[in-house]
Amino acid sequence: MRHSTEHSVLLGTKNPVKSKWRGYYELMRLHKSVMGNTLMFWPCAWGLTMAAYSYGLSLRDLTTELLLFAIGSTLLHSAACVLNDICDIDFDKKVERCKTRPLPAGIVTVGEAWILLVLLVVPATAMLLLTNRTAMLCGLLGVFPFHALYPLMKRWTYWPQAWLGLAMNWGYPVAWITITGDIKADVVWVFFFGTVCWTIVYDTIYACQDREDDVHAGVKSTAVLFGDYVRPILIAFTVAFLGLMTYAGMCNGQSFGYYFISCGGSAIHFAWQFLTWHVEVPEDGGAKFQSNGVIGCLIWLGMLLDYFLDVRSAAM
Repeated sequence: MRHSTEHSVLLGTKNPVKSKWRGYYELMRLHKSVMGNTLMFWPCAWGLTMAAYSYGLSLRDLTTELLLFAIGSTLLHSAACVLNDICDIDFDKKVERCKTRPLPAGIVTVGEAWILLVLLVVPATAMLLLTNRTAMLCGLLGVFPFHALYPLMKRWTYWPQAWLGLAMNWGYPVAWITITGDIKADVVWVFFFGTVCWTIVYDTIYACQDREDDVHAGVKSTAVLFGDYVRPILIAFTVAFLGLMTYAGMCNGQSFGYYFISCGGSAIHFAWQFLTWHVEVPEDGGAKFQSNGVIGCLIWLGMLLDYFLDVRSAAM
């Protein structure tokens, strides 16, 4: 420990040199807040629970599927983070907040990162074999092209957050198809495109942390595109999400829990976010981004309440 501390002093850094294992851990973003790391899981949980409510799935089967999708989404999320850092290593060297990440800091080599990526992608993809054929084929689209091409989008378009929305929320239709074997378009696609709006909101808030550095580094994002109008534009996307979520719930025959907790609770949380968000304070942007995990949980709890009330009603 003393050697590491002395070495860090010689390098002019304040913190001890990180170990290789810590580098892998950070590459997978497992050191981040749990809520921030659940953003890919919630659409899966929503799709499973809404389908279970609509089709009368047993609690045991729903619980099993939730566990499997929690594992699969965690693996895929970590893999996507590793791939993103591999592709963005040159950008990250120019962004103050990202300079200390394992790859630009030299803690993990690019070759080692590729090996880690394979070790994450293989089991995540293999888990699709546990679903039906349609869900498996649908799930493969989430791996490629959605997640695989996302790191390149910030080079090609000012709307990488929209593409990220496709990748992060693709678990919703996959989860629905896993339960039902088919698509109920007025529920699935309406809700799914609402979740894309949601991702544009939270990832633009996240990207505002690095807006000035991104301009100098040549990184494109909706945070840069929206400029001084970022707050009103994101409020519009939030209203779209809430509206599409409400309509999808109507088409799925949702009840009290969904409208009061899922729709109402998330609307209140969004209002708090925008009323207290200080765009010019990077740390606040990071905190607001993390808080979207709470929104994901709120939406799911409302769906879960409907499911349990429906199961209880059917048993009486």
